[in-house]
Amino acid sequence: MSETSIYGLTYEQLTDWLMDNGQLRFRADQVWNWLYKKRVTAFSEMKNVNKETIALLEENFVLHTLSEEIKQESADGTIKYLFKLSDGNIIETVLMRFNYGLSVCVTTQVGCNIGCTFCASGLLKKSRDLNSSEIVEQIMNVQKHLDEKDEGERVSHIVVMGIGEPFDNFTNLMDFINVVNDDKGLCIGARHITVSTSGIANKIYEWADAGTQVNLAISLHAPNNELRTRIMKINKAFPIEKLMDSVDYYLEKVNRRITYEYIMLKDVNDHKTEARQLAKLLGDKKHLTYVNLIPYNSVDDNQYQRSDSETIQAFYETLKQNGINCGVRWENGADIDAACGQLRSKQIKKKKEKKTV
Repeated sequence: MSETSIYGLTYEQLTDWLMDNGQLRFRADQVWNWLYKKRVTAFSEMKNVNKETIALLEENFVLHTLSEEIKQESADGTIKYLFKLSDGNIIETVLMRFNYGLSVCVTTQVGCNIGCTFCASGLLKKSRDLNSSEIVEQIMNVQKHLDEKDEGERVSHIVVMGIGEPFDNFTNLMDFINVVNDDKGLCIGARHITVSTSGIANKIYEWADAGTQVNLAISLHAPNNELRTRIMKINKAFPIEKLMDSVDYYLEKVNRRITYEYIMLKDVNDHKTEARQLAKLLGDKKHLTYVNLIPYNSVDDNQYQRSDSETIQAFYETLKQNGINCGVRWENGADIDAACGQLRSKQIKKKKEKKTV
């Protein structure tokens, strides 16, 4: 039996595959509806699909390749999942509750090679990209959990900000977006989806050319090259000048606001000096700029601490005084390993410790 997940196919790919295998075009609509609207757990549950098509699907695809390893629930309603992939690797997915809806943060790679010194995700190097089905299945598994509660809740927003660099897995990312955005399926609007990149400039050009209406966020975290290179090694390949050139291209091409993520590290990047440099850097783009100030979640095995509340407030006020639209994003799930990748890295560390005992 095949281990290929059907969730890796876009609607167009499913249609082509069915027709190439002797099926009529309308079968794609039927199958797609059962997958994403009715969210069946077995191909045999597709009641209006003929036996020949069911047998064909069962021979060539599976529905789920992810299994739930751990689920942590926070007092604020945040749920952090650790999913096991078919090859034994584990990934992290997070459901967050906001006043505007339910948002899921998905992972795109097993580990991460970007090497941000403050990030739990970077403690474990990338071993491979996730394929598009493994990204889609994160959403489907979370939605399955919501369906089981039978309260009529649905995933309404997606942030691609989990483990890994999405633009380093560009093709699978685009297929994932195509699937979840499809109005015949999950129908999650493009403007309810945000993709975050550490600043791979050449892929920002490609993203702009793709013309997607999906929101773009850039993990900036420092306003000058010396500091950014110290905390984000990606800046060696794509220094701020190159990054901002790609941003200018994106804004000219798409004319959509960019969110800049800025993590607040005590006595590192949180002074008024950096706030003024950041305001100057973004000043000519401020009408299409939003800065998200993120209080740091401490992670084992690194040297950083969270900026205190007074420092964060002073940084925020300095940006506002210089005309920069900004806000402070306080974390969800502080009581359940809030930092991105923290649960996964802890679990892997535990397994290694058991093996050495």
